Amino acid sequence: MNNRSFINDDFLLGSQTARRLYHEFAKPEPILDYHCHLPPKDIAENRRFNNLFEIWLEGDHYKWRAMRSNGVPERFCTGDGTPYEKFKAWAATVPQTLRNPLYHWTHLELARYFGITERLDEQSADRIWNEANERLQSEDLSVHGILRRNRVTALCTTDDPADDLRYHAQLASSDNTLTTRVLPTFRPDAALAVNRPVFWNGWRQRLAATAGHGVESLGALLQTLEARAEFFHLVGGRLSDHGLERCYAEPCTEAQASSIFEAAKRGDTASVEDYEKFASYVMQFLGGLYARLGWTMQLHVGALRNNNTRLLGKLGADTGFDSIGDFSQAKALAAYLDKLDTENCLPRTILYNLNPADNYVFATMVGNFQDGSIAGKIQLGSGWWFLDQKEGMEWQINALSNLGLLSRFVGMVTDSRSFMSYPRHEYFRRVLCNLIGRDVEAGEIPNDEPLVGTLIRNICHGNAKGYFGFAG
Repeated sequence: MNNRSFINDDFLLGSQTARRLYHEFAKPEPILDYHCHLPPKDIAENRRFNNLFEIWLEGDHYKWRAMRSNGVPERFCTGDGTPYEKFKAWAATVPQTLRNPLYHWTHLELARYFGITERLDEQSADRIWNEANERLQSEDLSVHGILRRNRVTALCTTDDPADDLRYHAQLASSDNTLTTRVLPTFRPDAALAVNRPVFWNGWRQRLAATAGHGVESLGALLQTLEARAEFFHLVGGRLSDHGLERCYAEPCTEAQASSIFEAAKRGDTASVEDYEKFASYVMQFLGGLYARLGWTMQLHVGALRNNNTRLLGKLGADTGFDSIGDFSQAKALAAYLDKLDTENCLPRTILYNLNPADNYVFATMVGNFQDGSIAGKIQLGSGWWFLDQKEGMEWQINALSNLGLLSRFVGMVTDSRSFMSYPRHEYFRRVLCNLIGRDVEAGEIPNDEPLVGTLIRNICHGNAKGYFGFAG
C-alpha cells in the first residue's frame, strides 16, 4: 500500500491558472497574523517543545472533538494520559477524519514543519513520533524559528484588560532579536459578564489589582478600561476583539447601567434584559474609545458556547463543547453600528460571522457603514472556527464577492492557540487561487495577470498591511 502523502505542490489547485496564481502570486507573500490566541509567554521565552504532543495536540479542542467522536476516552483528550498515549490516540483517529479539514491540516502541518510525507495512522505513528521529536530539537522549530520560517511579519495575541502585558513589554525590549512584531489585542469580554457575578467579581478584582486602584463603580470600570486600552496602545496594540453571541443595542441610561453594576457587585445575577442593557452600554462606550484611539474593532459573533454543562463543570471552558448559534443578528448589529456612526465614533470594524446562513446578512451590513474615509473600513472577516475550512472559506469569499469588494478584503487569520497552525494561511491561499483560477478559465473574469495577480497578493498580505498599518 502506498502510504505517501497526497499533499503536493498543486494540492487544492484544480486548474493551470489556479496553479500559476498560487505559485507566482500567493505563495511568496509573508503572513500578517492579526488575530490569534498564541501565548505571549511562549513567544517571549522562545519556547522549545519537547515532543509532538506539546507543539501539536496541547490545548487543541478541534482534535479533541474528533477523538471523542471516534470513541476515544477523555483521559486521552484532556485527561491524565501520557503525551505519547494521547498522540497514539490521535494517530488512530486521523484515518477516520477523511473529508474533515483536520485530515488536510494534519498532513499539511507534518509536511511543512517536519518534511514528513507519510500519512499518519496507527502503523506510522511510532515512526512519525520519533522523527518529529528528533526534528523538534532544531532551532528552526523553536517559537522564534517557526515565526521566521513562516515569514510572519506581525502577529496580534488576544489579551484581557486585566493582563499586565509583561511578556509584550519583554518582547518590545531593545535586546529582543525576533523580527516578527508581537502586539496585544484588547479583549474585554469579561467586563460584560454581569450575568455571571461570581466570575465577573473575580475578574473585576484582578482588573483592580493590575490597575492599582479599586473598580467599585460603573464610572471606575469605564475609566479603568479606558486607561488599560491606552496602556495597550503604548505597548503597540491597535485592535480590540469581542466574542459575542450577537451585538447588543438596547437603550440603557447611565443610571440603569450603574444600578445593574451595583447589583452584580452584590452577587445578584443580571436578568437577560439587564445583561443586554449593560452590555449595550459598555459596548457603546468601547466603540467610541476605539474610534478615538484609531483602532480596529473585531466582532466575532454567533458562537453558542459551553453546551455540555456536565463536561463544562468537569473540564472548564474552551474544551470542545461549543457550536454554531442561530441567533437573530441583523437588527441589533445594524442598531449598534448605526449608533456609533451617528455619533461619529464608528471605528474600523471587522465582522466575523459564524453561522453560514447569515453570510449574506453580514456582507450586506458591511456595505451600509462604509464612509469613504478608507477603503474597506468595515470588513467581512474571514471564515472562522467551524468555517475556517475549504467550503466555509469559499462561502465567505463568494458572499463578499457578490455583495462587496473582495479586492479590499484583509484576508485570513490564524485564530489558533497552536504554533503549528500557520499552514492554514497556505490552505486559505490555495482555496482562494482555486476559486479565482476557476473564474478565469470560465471566462468570468479577465485572464489578466497584473489585474488578478494584484488581487491575490493584496488579499494575502498587502491589504492587511495597509489597513492596520503596524507591520514593520
